[in-house]
This record gives sequence, C-alpha cells and structure tokens, in this order.
Amino acid sequence: MTKQSINQNYENQKYFIEKIRDINESVIKKFYIGTFGCQMNVRDSETLHGILSDMGFVETKDEKDSDIIVYNTCCVRENAENKVFGNLGILKNMKKYKPDLKIILCGCMMQQDSIIEKIKSTYRHVDVIFGTFNIQRLPELLYSNYETNEMIIDVWQEHSEIVEDLPVIREKKFKASVNIMFGCNNFCTYCIVPYVRGRERSREKADIIEEIKSLVSDGVKEILLLGQNVNSYGNTLSEETRFSELLRDINEIDGLERIRFITSHPKDLSDDLILAMKECNKVCAHLHLPFQSGSTEILNKMNRRYSKEHYVNLVENIREAIPDIGISTDIIVGFPGESDEDFEDTLDVVRKCKFNSAFTFIYSKRTGTPAAKMDCQIPDDIVKSRFNKLLETVNPIIYDINHSFIGKTVKVLAEDKGSNNMVSGRTEQNTLVHFEAPESIIGNIVDIKINGNKTFYLTGELI
Repeated sequence: MTKQSINQNYENQKYFIEKIRDINESVIKKFYIGTFGCQMNVRDSETLHGILSDMGFVETKDEKDSDIIVYNTCCVRENAENKVFGNLGILKNMKKYKPDLKIILCGCMMQQDSIIEKIKSTYRHVDVIFGTFNIQRLPELLYSNYETNEMIIDVWQEHSEIVEDLPVIREKKFKASVNIMFGCNNFCTYCIVPYVRGRERSREKADIIEEIKSLVSDGVKEILLLGQNVNSYGNTLSEETRFSELLRDINEIDGLERIRFITSHPKDLSDDLILAMKECNKVCAHLHLPFQSGSTEILNKMNRRYSKEHYVNLVENIREAIPDIGISTDIIVGFPGESDEDFEDTLDVVRKCKFNSAFTFIYSKRTGTPAAKMDCQIPDDIVKSRFNKLLETVNPIIYDINHSFIGKTVKVLAEDKGSNNMVSGRTEQNTLVHFEAPESIIGNIVDIKINGNKTFYLTGELI
C-alpha cells in the first residue's frame, strides 16, 4: 500500500466528518476524553482530540457536561480495566437522563474478545467500540451510530500500514510526543501489549523528521519519541535505520531544544545509542530502562533475554559515559515463582544501580499471556510485604540522589501553573521541580537554584 492510498483512507473520512458537522451546526456539542495507561495512549488521545474537533465538537474537562464521552483504555494492569468498567456503570445512569449522550470505547482493552463480549452483554449503553489499529475511522463509526442508534463495533486484529497525517491537538504548545514506531516483538510473558498493539512497525525516518520540523515551527521546544522498544527502531524498514542514527538526525533540527524517548529494552541497548546520547547536545540526560526483576531465573521466565549481570554492567557503562544521567526503571514484584532469594536479587539491583526514580508494580495476571498460566502464583500477603520492602529500599536512594542537587542551579522546562504563584517543570534528568514564578514563564527553559528536597520532587527559586 502506498502512502497516497493510506492518506486516501483518512480522506474518505472527510465525507462523514462533514455529515457530523452538519448535525452539530445548530448547537455546540462537547466531548470528554478519559485516557488510561501509557504515553502511547496519551498520544492517541491527542489524535482523538484532533478528529473530534474536525467534526465540530468542543472539548470539555467536565465529564458531566459532555455530549460525547471517549474512554481510551489500557489493559496492561487489572486495576485500569476495573476503573473503566466502574465508570461505565456510572454512565449507564447518566444516560438515563441524557439519552443523546454518546459513549465511545477504544484502545487496548477493546482488542480482547472477552472484553467485547462483556460489554455486549452488560454495557449495552455503549455506542461505539474500536481498537488500537483503526483510530482514523472514528468519524464513520460515529456517523453509523447516529444513523442506526445501535452499538457499532469495529475492531481490527492487525495493522497493515501506518496512517500518516492524522489531525492532532496537543495539550501543551511547547512540548509534543512523536510516535516513531508501533507494536512490539518482544513477547514478555507477563505483557499483553504485543497482542493488543500488534507487531513492530517503524515509521519512515523522513516522516518523523518532517513531523518534528513542523512541530518546532509551531513552537515545540521538547519532543518525546515514543515506541514500545525504541532501541529496535528501523528493523522493519526497507532501508534499515538504527535508533542512534535517528537521534543524531533529530538533534540537527534547528529550534528544537530537548529530546526525550521511551522505552528502551536492556537486551538491545547498543553502544551506538549510548554514544549518541553522549554526543547529541539536545538529548536529555535521562534514560528509562526497565529491569522488572533482579533475578536472572525470573528474567528468563519473563522472556526478557538478559541477565542480572548484563543489566548492572549496562547501567555502569551508561553512567561512565554520561555521569550526570538520571536513570528510571520499572520493577515488578510477585511474578509467578518468585522466591525470597529472587526478590533479594531485585533489591540488590536497586542498591547497585541507584535509580533516580522507579515505577513499582505488583504483578497483574493478564488473561492471554503465558505468565497467567504459570504455576506458583505468589500469595497476596507475601507480595504486599515484598512490595513494601521494595519501597523502603527504593525511596531513600531517590531521596539521597535528589538531596545532592541542593545548592545547585539546574535548567528546568517550566510546564504547569499551580497554586500560590507556583510553577512546576522538569530537569534534564526528568526530576520534577516546583518553584515560584510568573505564569508567563511557562514554556521556557529557565535556571532554577535548588533549595529543597521532598524525595519525589525538588523545590527551588528562579535565578
């Protein structure tokens, strides 16, 4: 399929966009988007925002004030699914006194047959359902619901091509997320993502560069490159391109000030990438590098394809090359078969690697994954005890690292306005900083002298 024919697929939606705009012509209709899960979903919601705006809808932050409610769902952890179902129960009552309300479900949860069957049997008040592969068809699906007043379900099981040039409305003028690839080929045994996001597909480098240049011309200073495993970027392209090469090309874009990326897989983080991070002045001194477990035996059961020793050595090499780098990670507690010794290995990695921040999770059984069928599921009381011990180990390390910044002056991208004239932003190492400043400073990279440490954020003063 050529790019022209791909674009034509979205062009075909223009007919339905105009039809819905006609419906909305005499009255302002509002939409609300609830986003669950990862940065990929956040980026998809920006596209949903753009498509809904094209159809003449206006965003509201008040769910009760909306005419269309969209839930962009996540299925990585059970609590995210439960929250969606809980919200749907509330919306059932809401629709009784607001019968014209349209409820749309999309995202990763919708790629699971069991979820679709549950919605069809229990949540008949849902109007439109689609998955992760056909977001561009929202206008057609919504118009079909307007015409028939029946539940419309359109879930694709695979994604053949990448659709470029979909409309996007960003939350912030000065920063943006850019997908460089979609899907995942790793098949970690606990993870549902490859089944709901599909196999790896990399975008053409020229399309990525063109998008970033357009974003910079629109005022963007910081970009976040997104992929389930950015280290394998380019493997599916006809002319193989390494992620390190892409970083170097993006670094040359005039006007861009900061480059971030997530997520990196330890098994294929190359020396080339470390060198590119060191030499590219716009790439932030921050790396998110999930290790999940410190036990080589558990890592094998997870199908992570690296050992404890490999991970620790990798972190040592990164810190040697980039001494001021901030490294964050993901850690899972309670994976099936995890022994006390396995958990102690996890704590050992935490102590040796000294992470700037860590996202800690209790293992969540996901139907359809190999780990869900494994023997030796860990009792809840043991998992909770280990989880608390992990936090007791991680948090003091984070505190000590942040404490070392007191008295130093760091560069912070001012991002959000809080109360009492406070502004918040992030350092290159991705550490959150709160400081007093006028709202007009938001969107600028400023010098902040750090004077306080609250473990999970710093406080400072504008220089």
